[in-house]
Amino acid sequence: MIKPPYLKKGDKLAIISTARKISLDELNTSIKTFKNWGLEVILGSNLFKEENQFAGSDRDRLEGLQWVLDSEDIKAAVCARGGYGTTRFIDKLDFTEFKKNPKWICGFSDVTALIGMINRNGFQAIHSTMPIFFDGKTSPESIESLRKILFGEEIIYSVKSHHLDKIGIAKGQIVGGNLSILNNIIGTKSDFDWSGKILFMEDLDEYLYHIDRMMVHLDRCGKLEKLAGLIVGDMSSMHDNKIPFGSNEYEIIHKHTSKYNFPICFDFPVGHGIENRAIRCGDNIELKISERETTLKFI
Repeated sequence: MIKPPYLKKGDKLAIISTARKISLDELNTSIKTFKNWGLEVILGSNLFKEENQFAGSDRDRLEGLQWVLDSEDIKAAVCARGGYGTTRFIDKLDFTEFKKNPKWICGFSDVTALIGMINRNGFQAIHSTMPIFFDGKTSPESIESLRKILFGEEIIYSVKSHHLDKIGIAKGQIVGGNLSILNNIIGTKSDFDWSGKILFMEDLDEYLYHIDRMMVHLDRCGKLEKLAGLIVGDMSSMHDNKIPFGSNEYEIIHKHTSKYNFPICFDFPVGHGIENRAIRCGDNIELKISERETTLKFI
């Protein structure tokens, strides 16, 4: 996939909201951080609008995002937060100008649908922490990983092994994001080819049987069988019913993927937890899973 130009000091970075509403107070820490990186911060036109839980109407959020895609000056845009709402309008996006002047689009959670659409159009995007988390809700290492990814610095992730890991080495494009959204976008303009890819997934606030149902759906759709590798990130705040499901979230995913030959790692620092390392979706990586550790290197 095509890689947008890396940032340099003096470049313009926009903060936008494609989903839930946000206030300036919730953005102050991130604005200061981006300025300390040497970037000029531009606030999106709809950023502080409100329509119930959304950052303005669907039209407002569409226009705010389309402005970023069309701009020749904006070199990157970070979605302020997730929540819900991105899929309500993204089918109306026009990528004509973006393809002439691609830039980095960053975010996670609900933004997974937008990242998938950008990948489907042949461009890389960044799955990363977002401004609402900068004020003590994400680790300094996660914020620093976003800076390194944006500025094109070399980055290698290394984490301890998990007892459910499947040892092996995989090379290929890394794609993925929020498990619920990955299920939701199947068959839409945000869907993309998973064949030969290394998939990563994470989720938040789901019932265990929902996790099982989503994994069954991915398997029935043929999404899992042709993967080159799988990275399972943070599965935060899972719930169970009064009658227990009988397996935790990692055991459920392991059950539905263990029949395949590709390597799998669990408990990778990506997702809604305090650790959320930035990933260039669509870039090529080498994933090495051993008995002692997992390493992810962009190649």
